Amino acid sequence: MKALKFFILTICFSGLLNAQSIREQLEEIAVIDQKVMMPMRDGIRLATDIYRPKTDQKVPIIFSRTPYNFNSWGDGEERTRTYERAFEAVKRGYAYVVQNERGRYFSEGEWDILGVPLTDGYDAFSWMKDQAWSNGKIGTLGCSSTAEWQMAVAALDHPSHAAMVPQGFGAGIGTVGDYYEQGNWYRGGAFQMLFASWLYGVEHDKFKPRIPQGATQEDLIRISRFYDLAPENPEVDDMLAAMSHLPVQDMLVNMGGQTRDF
Repeated sequence: MKALKFFILTICFSGLLNAQSIREQLEEIAVIDQKVMMPMRDGIRLATDIYRPKTDQKVPIIFSRTPYNFNSWGDGEERTRTYERAFEAVKRGYAYVVQNERGRYFSEGEWDILGVPLTDGYDAFSWMKDQAWSNGKIGTLGCSSTAEWQMAVAALDHPSHAAMVPQGFGAGIGTVGDYYEQGNWYRGGAFQMLFASWLYGVEHDKFKPRIPQGATQEDLIRISRFYDLAPENPEVDDMLAAMSHLPVQDMLVNMGGQTRDF
């Protein structure tokens, strides 16, 4: 038992040191500005973390816009993924900017997987190019939902959108103009079960208490250390059995999930 306790303490302490280590390395080379609330044309503000080189030179930007959780804290523990990505970008001379779509986590507004305004992307480009530290060149990066958004916003042809790396954009959810792209949600008229489990995992944050609009950057940074708005759903013991439920339209109800987007 003593050996087990020592092992658990060692693992926990090691994780703490790793998080502290990468943050300290990043702090040596980067200006860190978290929970910047970037304004959109309709007044909605999107939560944005900015990591940029400590230099007087204007720098290009790597921009990742996502519906997923990039916050540096989760359940009171410091997370390293965003720090690691930022460190890799900053040490190469780029600013790294990551932002949540409207209605996700600390971003204001309502989230709609088929209707997030493309103007949010255009407005974000315009805001970033006008910053004193920016050279006006923005490259977008990301996979899945983050890639599908890139494909759509590229059609707006913002002059600062200089490059993009859209990885794995096969799901194809979203709109371009009046065209609603369903992509792999349906094949041959049959709903693909993968997306039922995905919706089960992402819907819950809509129904958690949200931070009031207009909160200050300082308040959001402090709150994020203890309340990250991440969905916390009951585990499904047998997902295969759960997805075998008929009728399909009641599948998420049977799993105890939310059904609005479904």
